[in-house]
Amino acid sequence: MSSRGAVSLVGFWPRTLRSRLFIILLAGLAVAYGLSFSVLYTERSMSAKAVMLGTLESDVATSIAVLDRLPADERAALVDRLGRGNYQFVLGPGIAGVPDTSSRGAEIAAKIEDAAGSRFPIRMEKIPGDVTRLQAHLTLSDGNPLTIDITPRGVMPIAQWLPYVFGIQMLLVVLCAWLAVRQAIRPLADLAAAADALDPNTKAPLLSDTGPSEVANAARAFNAMRDRIAHYLEERVQILAAISHDLQTPITRMRLRADMADDSTEKTKLLQDLGEIERLVQDGIAYARSSHGNGEKLSRIDLASFVESICYDYQDTGKAVSLVSAVSGTAATKPHALRRILSNFIDNALKFAGSADVSVERKEDGQIAITVMDRGPGIPVEQLEAAMQPFFRLEQSRNRETGGAGLGLAIAQQLAAAIGGSVRLYNRDGGGLAAEITIG
Repeated sequence: MSSRGAVSLVGFWPRTLRSRLFIILLAGLAVAYGLSFSVLYTERSMSAKAVMLGTLESDVATSIAVLDRLPADERAALVDRLGRGNYQFVLGPGIAGVPDTSSRGAEIAAKIEDAAGSRFPIRMEKIPGDVTRLQAHLTLSDGNPLTIDITPRGVMPIAQWLPYVFGIQMLLVVLCAWLAVRQAIRPLADLAAAADALDPNTKAPLLSDTGPSEVANAARAFNAMRDRIAHYLEERVQILAAISHDLQTPITRMRLRADMADDSTEKTKLLQDLGEIERLVQDGIAYARSSHGNGEKLSRIDLASFVESICYDYQDTGKAVSLVSAVSGTAATKPHALRRILSNFIDNALKFAGSADVSVERKEDGQIAITVMDRGPGIPVEQLEAAMQPFFRLEQSRNRETGGAGLGLAIAQQLAAAIGGSVRLYNRDGGGLAAEITIG
């Protein structure tokens, strides 16, 4: 096969496994069904041929013997009654034709000669026309010619209801192929959906391990893999929490010793470094705690009043934080976790833009979206997803002077998962960043 033919074949071949399996099964069943139909058609042809030859062998031989024994003037009254559906007797030489050399003509002539006891030599001719028509010429004992006009029987006619049965069978073939493909592909689709929605930080239901043994084994392997990933992440967070906690004691001792030292430029720099290390440790502990949830219970709050109080707290300290829109209503959530999330969003907006706008809206599906917006530099589109990862920093802004360990958004995401919400970052039209949390 040429490369061009291969490319065209690949372009025609469907991309989904469902379509490929369906085409393969349907084509295989259609070919098998076609072969069965061909065998049936051939068998009917052979049966029709056997019936015709059997009739010629028995009935024609008897008719020739009867006509041969009758006086010549009495044959005309009987000749029409001796004919059958596919052959007729004609007194005389018949219609002029051409010699027939086909195997069918030779077979018919041999059958008649054998049945007649080889007393009457047969000469076969073919009559030109649209319908296959043969004539067997012989001479009776008294010298009068006799012609047998034969129309070879074709395939036996099929019943009128047979095409409808054929159509119903084809529909059943298509339905069975579709059901087989669906049963084979559905576990793969479920596994792909579970893999796509895999999040070790959330308590998602286990993938069902019912069904055939292969499907059950794959589901159990996937569930075990998810548990291992969650266990590895748990260990990582525990290590971070342990290190951060253990660092607090030596940091405190170093700070005490620095405070007891004489005032100098080195002392000031040392205290600044210790303050930065202490903030990093506190962020690490906060991230570890957020991954486990804070044990806070759900309570119902008035969202508008809750968000408004947070904005007022920032305004009391001289920060440019305003509530631009709010919907009335209550929601069941964890207030301290939600406050921590919104505080992280607002702190980031103040750090990189100097001001923040907060809005509370109800979506069409009934969920509530709280969005903190700013007009800062935003985040490159290709880094929006990475910005939610722990210890991620944007090099152009998050350096040692701006502080932070790159854990604020990660903590917000962990806490959002703990309260059954989700966090989304997107760049605003006209510049700036929007951080949105959606809760039920």
